[in-house]
Amino acid sequence: MASKFKAVGKMVAGMESVKTAECVKVIVRCRPLSSKELDEGRQRIVEMDLKEGRITLKNPKAGSGEPPKVFSFDTVYDWNCKQLDVFVECARPIVRSCLEGYNGTIFAYGQTGTGKTHTMEGLPDDPEMRGIIPNTFQTIFQDIEKTTDRDFLVRASFLEIYNEDIRDLLAKNCGDIKLDVKEDPEKGVYVKDLTTFVVKSVAELKNVLAVGKKNRSVGATLMNQDSSRSHSIFTITIECSTRGDTDGEGHIRVGKLNLVDLAGSERQSKTGATGDRLKEATKINLSLSALGNVISSLVDGKSGHIPYRDSKLTRLLQDSLGGNTKTVMVANMGPADYNFDESMSTLRYANRAKNIKNKPRINEDPKDAMLREFQDEIARLKAQLGGGGE
Repeated sequence: MASKFKAVGKMVAGMESVKTAECVKVIVRCRPLSSKELDEGRQRIVEMDLKEGRITLKNPKAGSGEPPKVFSFDTVYDWNCKQLDVFVECARPIVRSCLEGYNGTIFAYGQTGTGKTHTMEGLPDDPEMRGIIPNTFQTIFQDIEKTTDRDFLVRASFLEIYNEDIRDLLAKNCGDIKLDVKEDPEKGVYVKDLTTFVVKSVAELKNVLAVGKKNRSVGATLMNQDSSRSHSIFTITIECSTRGDTDGEGHIRVGKLNLVDLAGSERQSKTGATGDRLKEATKINLSLSALGNVISSLVDGKSGHIPYRDSKLTRLLQDSLGGNTKTVMVANMGPADYNFDESMSTLRYANRAKNIKNKPRINEDPKDAMLREFQDEIARLKAQLGGGGE
């Protein structure tokens, strides 16, 4: 049964907080040539040095004397990589840090049809093809089961940003209600009245994801038969209660993990978008442009103003970019010659993002921890029983 809670936002940092800045970790993943591209005789213009984290991109229209473009990243994955390797090396450390009380964000970016949803979701029921989200579910509850000295409360929400409107994918009438972004000194940025489910197992988390996916906006374009027409954010909030070593009091930490599948950047001339598809593409590109402007402003250091308010997407990712969050960006790209311009744009975008500095800290003893309310209620009931129910 669904319970509604306000999304957990900014928390009070404890004495153990990490105050040192760390850069956004940027991963680049290149999919293989598709069967359609192979049939058309398309050439691969991407070379990847997995050991050095280097990508070489050749311009198919360049003269013989023009050198290829070279980029370096934290990690790169080519068309032979395995889903589990991507998760273990890039996502699992952030998932586990959320169990310790840090905020984390993992988001996939790239041109439409480059494998963002495959990276984030994959095939949930196939162990070898599971993406980051279902592998995250497994890791959270496996780690909780191994922990004997702490209590956990896990809850999940799922929203999409469609045509710049925020829709609650877990609400029964999600298409009719548009939610508002609010900001509070205690909570930070949050979505008012967003439905949240308390979940106690992997199966329950998978069910929440499945319910939301049925309500997600997708549509066919020439680039992708099931193109995501919205940005989606699946949020898992993990409250953890542990006993203090010195005072014997219970301390609560709250980590929030955002799993973000961005709609693909696209060109109308390639996707053949018209009517509603064209309107959607325009809104998608505007919000991705706003995200690019935020990244540029954070990196150049010249402007004191960061334009987070230019789109709903950048408002909701405000803490993930330059704030109290550990962030991984997975930039997805295609290898074919006819996508040179889009691939170059993706690599430049990712190259800027790796210079963003965040300041993650443990969120300790927040005022709105739900676990605290549960513990207080249990203590009150025990006191009543001990006092004869008075």
